[in-house]
Amino acid sequence: MNGETASLTELDRRIVLATQGGLPLDARPYHWLATELGVDADTLMERMRSMLEDGRIRRIGVVPNHYRLGYSANGMSVWDVPDEVIESVGCEVGRMDIVSHCYQRPRRLPDWPYNLFAMVHGHSREEVRAKVEMIASVLGDRVRSHDVLFSTRILKKTGLRIGS
Repeated sequence: MNGETASLTELDRRIVLATQGGLPLDARPYHWLATELGVDADTLMERMRSMLEDGRIRRIGVVPNHYRLGYSANGMSVWDVPDEVIESVGCEVGRMDIVSHCYQRPRRLPDWPYNLFAMVHGHSREEVRAKVEMIASVLGDRVRSHDVLFSTRILKKTGLRIGS
């Protein structure tokens, strides 16, 4: 079963609706949510695990508001990495503590040679540039060129939502 063919049970649908806006800031958010939904926490967690495993939900993760945390400089570092090493380099960059997310995208030659993207946050653009240069020094000659694009405004970040 995969995310395209799997259907949601009524409980699964209620879980998705209750969590798609975020989990509560609680020491035991799954227990709190289970109480709200009228089920036990083990059932809730088993249903969420099942939906993750079969692809009905892709991930459960934290989406911090970097600005509220004092990180006002957000830079998407872009890298021109040889295709034969993109997977290993991408995994290496994605594991770095200074990178919040990392992914591969197709090049758009001749104007856009970059195929690896890694988001870096900092208190200033200088801090972000320094972090990007740290990444560059680790990658060495495995990268042909790189740049950093800074955010100029905050965009609302939400994933796909299902309606009630």
